[in-house]
Amino acid sequence: MTSQVSSPAEQADGTDETVVGAQRKPVGTKDVRRLDRVIIRFAGDSGDGMQLTGDRFTSETASFGNDLSTLPNFPAEIRAPAGTLPGVSSFQLHFADHDILTPGDAPNVLVAMNPAALKANVGDLPRGAEIIVNTDEFTRRAMQKVGYDTSPLEDGSLDGYHLHPVPLTTLTVEALKEFDLSRKEAERSKNMFALGLLSWMYHRPTEGTEKFLKAKFAKKPDIAAANIAAYRAGWNFGETTEDFAVSYEVAPAATAFPPGVYRNISGNLALSYGLIAASRQADLPLFLGSYPITPASDILHELSRHKNFGVRTFQAEDEIAGIGAALGAAFGGSLAVTTTSGPGVALKSETIGLAVSLELPLLVVDIQRGGPSTGLPTKTEQADLLQSMYGRNGEAPVPVVAPRTPADCFGAALEAARIALTYRTPVFLLSDGYLANGSEPWRVPDPDELPDLAVRFAQGTNHTLDDGTEVFWPYKRDPQTLARPWAVPGTPGLEHRIGGIEKQDGSGNISYDPANHDFMVRTRQAKIDGIDVPDLAVDDPDGARTLVLGWGSTYGPITAAVRRLRTAGVPVAQAHLRHLNPFPANLGEVLKRYDKVVVPEMNLGQLATLIRAKYLVDARSYNQVNGMPFKAEQLAAALKEAIDD
Repeated sequence: MTSQVSSPAEQADGTDETVVGAQRKPVGTKDVRRLDRVIIRFAGDSGDGMQLTGDRFTSETASFGNDLSTLPNFPAEIRAPAGTLPGVSSFQLHFADHDILTPGDAPNVLVAMNPAALKANVGDLPRGAEIIVNTDEFTRRAMQKVGYDTSPLEDGSLDGYHLHPVPLTTLTVEALKEFDLSRKEAERSKNMFALGLLSWMYHRPTEGTEKFLKAKFAKKPDIAAANIAAYRAGWNFGETTEDFAVSYEVAPAATAFPPGVYRNISGNLALSYGLIAASRQADLPLFLGSYPITPASDILHELSRHKNFGVRTFQAEDEIAGIGAALGAAFGGSLAVTTTSGPGVALKSETIGLAVSLELPLLVVDIQRGGPSTGLPTKTEQADLLQSMYGRNGEAPVPVVAPRTPADCFGAALEAARIALTYRTPVFLLSDGYLANGSEPWRVPDPDELPDLAVRFAQGTNHTLDDGTEVFWPYKRDPQTLARPWAVPGTPGLEHRIGGIEKQDGSGNISYDPANHDFMVRTRQAKIDGIDVPDLAVDDPDGARTLVLGWGSTYGPITAAVRRLRTAGVPVAQAHLRHLNPFPANLGEVLKRYDKVVVPEMNLGQLATLIRAKYLVDARSYNQVNGMPFKAEQLAAALKEAIDD
């Protein structure tokens, strides 16, 4: 028996097909339908455990072998007002049996733990989507709090959806009545009941979650047992209730991945691992000087767990102290890192300028978020590009590198370290909240695949004075890279002066000479301009006349939109920048090939401004600053309009 299962949500991989229903096979009284992809969103109060629920479902999905992409979305407050729209926390997961690029435009399934979660998210659902609601929370007071005059479960407003009313709280409390828990304590496990139900619906493995719960509550075995019982009760409810007559299978995406060992990874975790790998490849201790700030704090938390790799983490009293300590560690011979977000970059700007003057390697990791000022701490944006390029006094050029996916944060960290160590310069690594918190499968690289980042410290004198005296000149440069020698303090004979006042070329003595200052400014700029970066690769199979140029986390939505257009017979070229300063040497030649260049960005056109200024190209901006990533359908429509214009 075969059946078509229709879903109005577009394919995030670029086609407008509905979800394909393959064979439907009966299992007892239940049908099993095979789908090629699903988008699920868990939503509730920030205290309902939606992020944990989504993370566990994601982990089991990754272990099953699906390709996946996630979008956590949560309020900035630690505990926002319960039952209110600003307090809604959600986690969206898109998983498939093929290669996908985004968390999906529209959920096929919404799990709403209360009226606020339903109202905040129902507008994103296509008609025909499934909605699972916790009916226990739909009290008159709770509904009125978010503006429902009548119950949406009864007034017909949800008739266009497949509604599944489930008393999640009551069922959870009933399942845990044998445990010595208060009702309030038992209710906290309702997210595990929901996770069990969804795990049954989509045939997710269960062993990993049960093992996770035992480990998480190892010191509270009764709590662990209660959560496992709630999880199993949710699974059994799906298996036995008549409310869910169908479950679904999404096969592993075996053909989407090259051979290798894979794991699910978030952007911040991948970046942390990339920093550790860079320190090992450079044979340098890793030092992180940081001050906690959303959404960068995860890197500090993760690196603090890896002292066995020679990692030292310092949680400073403020942003300025954090980068000051990191720069001191760089002077002392460490691979030095400081992590922050946009407001912290503003505070660190003076010390970044000092690092430019000292010409020491330093990684400045900026996990961008919505601004200005405190802005939107838990939302994403790409608005720090111009700050990283020019946000310092004087001529203080700094290389800029940007990862394009969560897994790519690993490679971007290695590349940023390569540039910093080779050219003796601070380097900006621009990630953002979407990449930091999102996750996808990552192939664990073989150590032989990692770049050699070995560093040669200065060992002795490098200059002969007119009188024949051998001395060490801290600013005598490598003729190829223009990098100055890196002398570890305490090395006999390599004593030298550092500081923010201009240095004399070569000797490093303080110099106020105008000609010397002009020379040093131009030399520092030439060093950055001469950094060896790969040429820009262009994906243009059809000889298009329009180029879509992106950077950073817009890669997934842009690529998905380009796939849609090509499937519809519209030729369009795509290129994505990892190196934003310096630009790839062939960028100007690439831009000249096309009649139109469109630059989608989650800002008001910062890359487009740089492109127009440097290459005199009439780059067209397509911008969004709502704190959320682009949707593939939205971008495809905008690109089609630009092509037709």
